[in-house]
Amino acid sequence: MSKAAKQRPAEPARPADASVSPPGATQAHGPSTGERLEAGKALRNTVPRSSHAVWKRPANRKDPIGLLQESDTDRLPELVPIRYGRMLQSPFAFYRGAAAVMAADLAMTPATGHRVQACGDCHLMNFGGFATPERNILFDINDFDETLPAPWEWDVKRLVTSFVLAARSNRLSDKIGEEAAVACARSYRKRLREYAEMHPLDVWYARITAQDVMDTLPQAAQDRLQARLAKAANGSGSELEFPKLAGVVGGRTAIRDTPPLIFHPEGARAKEFGQTLDTVFAAYRETLSEERRMLLDRYRVVDAAIKVVGVGSVGRRCWIVLMMSATNDPLFLQFKEAVASVLEPFAGRSQHEHHGHRVVVGQRLTQPASDLFLGWVTAPNGRQFYVRQLRDAKIKPLVETFDAELMVLYGRLCGWALARAHAKSADVTGIAGYLGSGAQFDDAMGIFALAYADQAERDHAALKAAVRRGNVQVHTEV
Repeated sequence: MSKAAKQRPAEPARPADASVSPPGATQAHGPSTGERLEAGKALRNTVPRSSHAVWKRPANRKDPIGLLQESDTDRLPELVPIRYGRMLQSPFAFYRGAAAVMAADLAMTPATGHRVQACGDCHLMNFGGFATPERNILFDINDFDETLPAPWEWDVKRLVTSFVLAARSNRLSDKIGEEAAVACARSYRKRLREYAEMHPLDVWYARITAQDVMDTLPQAAQDRLQARLAKAANGSGSELEFPKLAGVVGGRTAIRDTPPLIFHPEGARAKEFGQTLDTVFAAYRETLSEERRMLLDRYRVVDAAIKVVGVGSVGRRCWIVLMMSATNDPLFLQFKEAVASVLEPFAGRSQHEHHGHRVVVGQRLTQPASDLFLGWVTAPNGRQFYVRQLRDAKIKPLVETFDAELMVLYGRLCGWALARAHAKSADVTGIAGYLGSGAQFDDAMGIFALAYADQAERDHAALKAAVRRGNVQVHTEV
């Protein structure tokens, strides 16, 4: 057993004070860069870097299935079995839907006290390519439902663990999974130091381009990615999605029902629903800047339906709205329900009363470029939503096809993207000083990732047992 693994677990991180300044707040005349680096380095005396390797199940740990079921009461009940059906598929699928479980566990692990605008659900499937308003393809984090100011360590630990579980899902060895986790942490550490020494404006403008990704890949993978980039560049996301999602239904252009994953709920065809949709849409429009309102006004609302998305989001109300221009060009917007972040019980309440607003601000704080139609709204029934295009040249990583080499390379890319996101939202000089130039933290993350992946597998087994007992109902998709 490694020295790091034998260490006594550090004291649990205390819940952050909700009144602390948001990421990015700075003093007019604060410590110099050198002083901040040294202050970060001094934190190693109280929170050794090797202490992050430790994961030991707390004696008072809450039942993971019970934690998951606590959020079911506010979901669409007919969709909850789909959520568990998806989580049942593998430990990795379970992990993707169990951000709330890990948030509770992460709150019991060591933390230095430095906070960033955290992704909150930072696993490798929440990274990928997307088109900017300027039609460039960038690589970055693309899911922010749980975003909140929180300890930087939480994002890193959730991300590295996902590589071990993904490797196991691909029947790769734990050696490869650990190597990918360590590569991810190493990339995060080195890139964070680079960003800490850059001019703030340069950090704000920094981005990972499609060419940056291509330059990291072997030739065969470059060829595959180039083909996907070419396909994405041939049309907007809405144009690509339109034949799959919509058509002429009953003599009018509409979204096709394919229950239980896409459907019009009861009353969605009534005149009153159309009036409600117009009211919601008008309120959402006001959250856009003036020039984007003018662009949006060139489309008209045609139809709206509920669409089941993701794993952890299943059961939340997610509407897709079909719009058409005067020349019959489609535009799909996604109105996704926003509720309190799973981090809030442990990192403090959001300063934003509206959770859709929280998601939008978090996304704008961390992404290099955000969706053209990103906004938020409250429905007449009080439910909160954030809005974006359904897909805009979105390129998902085909993680299930990754071999050992690609898994490690992808770890480096994700570590890079996370470092850029954290550095954009906060002064990370102290974190960079804490991490230093050695491999202590990287190695600790490899050990932690293996240990917590084992925990995720045990939690997945608990879900299977609950299903067998009839305590959890599942719907298995074909």
